Amino acid sequence: MKKFLLGTVALIAFAAPAAAADLAARPYVKAPPAPIAVVYDWSGFYIGANGGWGSSHKCWDSVAPALLIGAEGCHDATGGTAGGQLGYRWQAASWVFGLEAQGNWADFRGSNASTLFIGARNDSRIDAFGLFTGQVGYAANNVLFYVKGGAAVTADRFRIFDIPTGLVVGTTGDDTRWGASVGAGIEFGFAPNWSAGIEYNHLFMQDRTHTFVDGAGAFFAADRIQQDVDLVTVRVNYRWGGPVIAKY
Repeated sequence: MKKFLLGTVALIAFAAPAAAADLAARPYVKAPPAPIAVVYDWSGFYIGANGGWGSSHKCWDSVAPALLIGAEGCHDATGGTAGGQLGYRWQAASWVFGLEAQGNWADFRGSNASTLFIGARNDSRIDAFGLFTGQVGYAANNVLFYVKGGAAVTADRFRIFDIPTGLVVGTTGDDTRWGASVGAGIEFGFAPNWSAGIEYNHLFMQDRTHTFVDGAGAFFAADRIQQDVDLVTVRVNYRWGGPVIAKY
C-alpha cells in the first residue's frame, strides 16, 4: 500500500508540469484606438435664406422752400421681411472672417399726423434693403459668435395724405438711400453643411431732404427726413465643404 501511494505521488509530480505546459497562453488584447474628434470648419462659400421683422424710426422736419418750417413729428415704420444672403468665410484657428451680401424684400410701413400742418398725415414705407458687410467671429467648434459691419441701402417711399379725404396730396416717388450697418449674430452648425442662426442689425441711414410734388407735378412740400432701421432675422445657410476629422 505504501509503495502504491508513493507511486501515485510521483506520477502526479511528473504530470503537473506537462499539464501546465498544455494550458493555452493568455491571449493578447490590442489597445483600443485613440478617440476621434469632429472639428467643425466654417470655411467656404455659403448661400442661405432669412426672414424676420424690422422697424424704421423716421422724423420729419419741414424745410425751405416750404411756407412753414419746423418739426412735423416722428413715427416707426414696422413690418416683416424676407430675403437671401451669399457669402464666403475662412477660419484661422478659432477666428472666422467673412464677407457677405444680403438682399431683402420688406414691408415696413408707418405714419403720423403732422404737428405743423393740421390735417396732413406723413406716411413712410421701406420696400427693400440690402447689406454689404464684413464679419469677424469666434468659433466654439460648431457654434459661431460674430460681429459685422459695412454698407446698407434702402428703397423708400414717402407720401403726404390729406386726413379728411384720405387722398395723396404729395409724393416723392421711389427713393434709394445709402448708409452704414453694424450688427451681431450667433450661428449653430447642425449638420456638416448646414447652419442656422439669429442676427441683429442696425442701419444708420442719416438725414436726407426730399421734395414732394402734387398730382400735377408741382411743388407741394420739402422735408428733411431722418431715418434709422433695426432688423432681427432668423437665418439658414448651406455651405460648400464639410467638417475636418482630426485625430488625437
